[in-house]
Amino acid sequence: MDFLSSLFGDQLTEERLFLLLRVLIILVVGLPLLFILRRVLNRHITRHYSQHYGMLAGKLVFYLGMTILLITLLHEFGFSLTPLLGAAGILGIAIGFASQTTVSNVISGFFLVAEKSFVVGDVISVSGNVGVVYSIDTLSVKIRMFDNRFLRVPNETMIKSEYINITRFPIRRVDCHVSVAYKEDLSRVSEVLFDVAAKLPYSLQEPPPLLIFDKFGSSSIDLLFVAWARKENFLKLRNGLNMGIKERFDKEGIEIPFPHVSVYAGSATKPLPLDLISRDGTVLSTGAQSGIGTGNPGSETD
Repeated sequence: MDFLSSLFGDQLTEERLFLLLRVLIILVVGLPLLFILRRVLNRHITRHYSQHYGMLAGKLVFYLGMTILLITLLHEFGFSLTPLLGAAGILGIAIGFASQTTVSNVISGFFLVAEKSFVVGDVISVSGNVGVVYSIDTLSVKIRMFDNRFLRVPNETMIKSEYINITRFPIRRVDCHVSVAYKEDLSRVSEVLFDVAAKLPYSLQEPPPLLIFDKFGSSSIDLLFVAWARKENFLKLRNGLNMGIKERFDKEGIEIPFPHVSVYAGSATKPLPLDLISRDGTVLSTGAQSGIGTGNPGSETD
């Protein structure tokens, strides 16, 4: 008491001492209580509803509590709230005109939460960027990309844009595009593909795998083989199918055709010799005799 009297002099009275004690009690009790209340409310709502609802409720209660705490402190120091409320109203109108984008993001955030197209923890794709939803806040959606980059998308942009929720449903389909040579037996190819899928533990039997004839390609028969997996096993099944198909095709002698390119570097390089052979196997002419492939103008033959 003597120390405080020497510090504040005549300004320290019993009333002011009680005022300081009340303010100290409000801060010591109020701030930890707000943090504890936010944490408890977040866990409770997350357990019964979803994580992003818990995060929003926790932040709303925390900010509301901080506002009440600030008003209480101002009241303790004797500030009149009536002029402050009037000034806040005028300031709010000015800020409202200056922050239309912010208000639009806030409103869009409520629509995102109400629509529940995605929640915290879902994997979504936005404008080609794929990542895990980290949080859904009042102004933006925060995404952690798989290369550990941070992506922030304003709520208004999310409402106006197309996005894909990759993990919304419990299972996903794996598409494998397979090309085989025209000489291959498609029945045998089909047996090999289904056998590869059946031996993978991540491939679901319901829905069953499916083989689709895609098209007659320029140098191959193009097939689409699809199998289903639980969303957490999607990458495991895709890698297993592609590697298993390549290994089995090599073992079974099934040809996977690919384009071949011959490169001619110019007249300084010896060209590839070409021979003309008839249908009965008779050699009509060789490259050296006919000039085919010698690089001379007008010597090329279709």
